[in-house]
Amino acid sequence: MNDQATFDAPSFLRRLTHRPGVYRMMNAKHEVIYVGKARDLKKRVASYFQRSQQAPKTAAMLAQVTNVEVTVTSTEAEALLLEYSLIKRHKPRFNVTLRDDKSYPYIYASTDHQFPRLRFHRGARKGKGRYFGPYPSTTAVRQTLNELQKLFLIRPCRDSFFKNRSRPCLQYQIKRCTAPCVGLISEQQYAEDFAAALDFLDGRNHDVVDVFVKRMEGAAAAREYEQAARYRDQIAKLKEVQAKQLVSRAKGKDLDVLGLASNGVISCVTVLFVRNGTVVGSRDHFPRASAATEKAVLLNGFVAQYYLGREAPREIIIETGIEDATLLEATLSERCGHKVEIRSRVRGDRQRYLDMARTNAENGLNLKVASNATLRKQFKALGEWLELDEVPERLECFDVSHTSGEATVASCVVFNTAGPLKSDYRRFNLTPASGGDDYAAMAEALRRRYERVKSGEVPMPDILFVDGGKGQLAEAVSVLDELGLAWLKVVAVAKGRARKPGAEQFFVPGHKLPLQLAPDSPAVLLIQQIRDEAHRFAITGHRQRRAKARNTSVLEQVPGLGPKKRRELLRQFGGLQGVNNAGIEDLLKVRGIGRALAETIYNDLHPE
Repeated sequence: MNDQATFDAPSFLRRLTHRPGVYRMMNAKHEVIYVGKARDLKKRVASYFQRSQQAPKTAAMLAQVTNVEVTVTSTEAEALLLEYSLIKRHKPRFNVTLRDDKSYPYIYASTDHQFPRLRFHRGARKGKGRYFGPYPSTTAVRQTLNELQKLFLIRPCRDSFFKNRSRPCLQYQIKRCTAPCVGLISEQQYAEDFAAALDFLDGRNHDVVDVFVKRMEGAAAAREYEQAARYRDQIAKLKEVQAKQLVSRAKGKDLDVLGLASNGVISCVTVLFVRNGTVVGSRDHFPRASAATEKAVLLNGFVAQYYLGREAPREIIIETGIEDATLLEATLSERCGHKVEIRSRVRGDRQRYLDMARTNAENGLNLKVASNATLRKQFKALGEWLELDEVPERLECFDVSHTSGEATVASCVVFNTAGPLKSDYRRFNLTPASGGDDYAAMAEALRRRYERVKSGEVPMPDILFVDGGKGQLAEAVSVLDELGLAWLKVVAVAKGRARKPGAEQFFVPGHKLPLQLAPDSPAVLLIQQIRDEAHRFAITGHRQRRAKARNTSVLEQVPGLGPKKRRELLRQFGGLQGVNNAGIEDLLKVRGIGRALAETIYNDLHPE
């Protein structure tokens, strides 16, 4: 991700994702010196480089950091288990609290008792009963047990304590136990509560949640709103303590999963390593290839060059079939001494691994494109292409977003040689008169912006980009001429007939035909990046304005999510916050929610 001798934190952080995952800090010898997990990778990694908050230990660690690698996961729970696995494997010198050789902890259900209980367990699993896990840490087990005790009122006491009770203990008084020790609950009722707890730990929690949903609705109908709120919170807790861990499944399997992402010029192949059923890390590669190289051709060349020089696992998962699969399987099997399969048609856990690898490839591609050295090269190439006397220092790009003229919003994004300057981003809620008229909307936004630029309130850019073709360019030239800023360099960026990256057309004043620019030019990558950022910023603003105007839930903006499914989502998770905190696997458990829709919901609620 960053191969420089010294780590360039600002460049790395600019395009780091906000999704959960694990980060690994490396020294000059490419040794892992620290592993951490984060609910929000960008915020967590950025906190290390705030010098005013650095502890002596942190400062000493950062002085050795030359690179940071990340692996994106679907949920924070997956990140936690992956962090644990990496610490056990690498034993980083700056990890102290979790750096041990203990086995994973489990929850043990002693089913051979009249009134069984759930307890913490670590070590050999030889006792009579059931084991649930593994969990990423002792804290995770104890928190889960604590929540299960509150939800299902399962006794927490040891058998010796249980046998010698003559009256209920404090746990009964604070509503954490039903006091089976003194007969305050029947064996049958206790067995039902215990079975519900086991069903929840097994992942068959849909019926369990339904029970709480019905209780919540019944309490609300009876106007017992405080009780209904407690049930709502219990539903949320049920979702939070759910222990399904993607990265701990398929025990005993060794496989590599290859994810591919490309912007039409640069391609990133991420190899996700799964060993003994556990994700142990990932590595990004940027193979050199023509911009027109097809996905199958690129993967075919990568698999051959990558695995013929090293040991291959028994399975290699790729996202599309390749021409030389049969030949490579035979060759690798002979070289490695065991059968090697190259698979592209997968489902279940392997498909989820493939989705994770693809997500990491997209993240690695974004980080590569946004590196500081690349940006400097891109700005220089842009200045040379437009024949500017000096390398440009500040760029602005405008885009307009609306739905059939409703809630029209224009965006202005700003880039300098350090990347996106988000503090200078602006949105313009345009007047109804501009609704539906892209040309008028662009003119209004430019006029409002450059009146302030002319007055000195806002710095003057070196180049102004507008998303569109000749029409948008004409509006921009007219507005600048009206304000006495006709000398400012303007470029209109049209998507072209193919509407694919690398097929853009560029219009500038004084030229009837679009200017030519090689698809692999560094200037094209910069223009694509600022254009896409303006588009994202405009769409986000439009959706927010439209949602506010309609006074509706953000879920109503998710394509394919109708009223019944929205209602079921809110019921199952206890509200919008619960839906927002859910991972894709959690969403899949709601009736009527398939994988495609679950991914759409997750991505809409967690924009990068």
